[in-house]
Amino acid sequence: MSAQAQMRALLDQLMGTARDGDETRQRVKFTDDRVCKSHLLDCCPHDILAGTRMDLGECTKIHDLALRADYEIASKERDLFFELDAMDHLESFIAECDRRTELAKKRLAETQEEISAEVSAKAEKVHELNEDIGKLLAKAEQLGAEGNVDESQKILMEVEKVRAKKKEAEEEYRNSMPASSFQQQKLRVCEVCSAYLGLHDNDRRLADHFGGKLHLGFIQIREKLDQLRKTVAEKQEKRNQDRLRRREEREREERMGRREALRQCVSPRSRSRERRRRRSRSASRDRRKSRSRSRDRHRRHRSRSRSHSRGHRRGSRDRSSKHKSSRDRSSREKSRDRERKEKSSSERRHESTNGKSRSKRSEEREAGEI
Repeated sequence: MSAQAQMRALLDQLMGTARDGDETRQRVKFTDDRVCKSHLLDCCPHDILAGTRMDLGECTKIHDLALRADYEIASKERDLFFELDAMDHLESFIAECDRRTELAKKRLAETQEEISAEVSAKAEKVHELNEDIGKLLAKAEQLGAEGNVDESQKILMEVEKVRAKKKEAEEEYRNSMPASSFQQQKLRVCEVCSAYLGLHDNDRRLADHFGGKLHLGFIQIREKLDQLRKTVAEKQEKRNQDRLRRREEREREERMGRREALRQCVSPRSRSRERRRRRSRSASRDRRKSRSRSRDRHRRHRSRSRSHSRGHRRGSRDRSSKHKSSRDRSSREKSRDRERKEKSSSERRHESTNGKSRSKRSEEREAGEI
């Protein structure tokens, strides 16, 4: 690309499609379905992996830096929610990459010799140390290129320590299997970019892999995908809350509108009737309150009178019991007098009958003598 084309691209990126009044460029908007939404968010795999072993070629959708600038300007005013489209694009790409990784692992398992679980664990340890060395060397080279020499030297010292650990792990792995099998190149598939890594790769090869554009590009794509997932989840939650709030406001406004319509439809006569009803309701409510108050007063008065009557009954009961006992006494005395009188009258009758019988006997006796 020439210097003039680079400057034009830079101006497009900064000012958008309307920088020089070119109407032909404004025919395609950034909201068009033909525009790559991943490119607008700067995460299209076609751009990130360009020039690598897995170069995907040109994207089927439109890539334009000016449209990206238009999107960045418009996204400050309103939420366009293009993250969902970009997330779907990256998820499909990463799923395809993971599928290729699994196929490569199966192919290696079919071609390489079977080893025991113990030997496989030792080989895995050597692979992990190789990855640590490659990552540290790539980081040291990056810091050295940025001019941070001291940090780069510290990382190189850590690399020497990891190399010593790798040497010990290789000795254990060599002693656990025959020499002929050890000389065979043992491969491993990189979990990030699905590239092949050898067990006996030197440090330069490891540094080139972990610091290369392919591996770093896949790391960038995977990190961007995680970021998009979090952003989409947050925005969906916010949208759901806004939608729920708008629905509640709409329902509240509809209720208020119905009430207002009912008020407007009511005629003056019905309004006066409604007022009279309200007054009658309030008057009946007051009457009920006054009745309840008088009822409460009556209840209190009755409770007091009951307590007073209980006390009066108690006293009268005591007096009646005393009067009754005196009456019983007098009745007993009267019955005794009556018994005495009856006894005396019976005695008198008996005496009179005895006297008559005696007089008869004397008369009979006198008559016999005569």
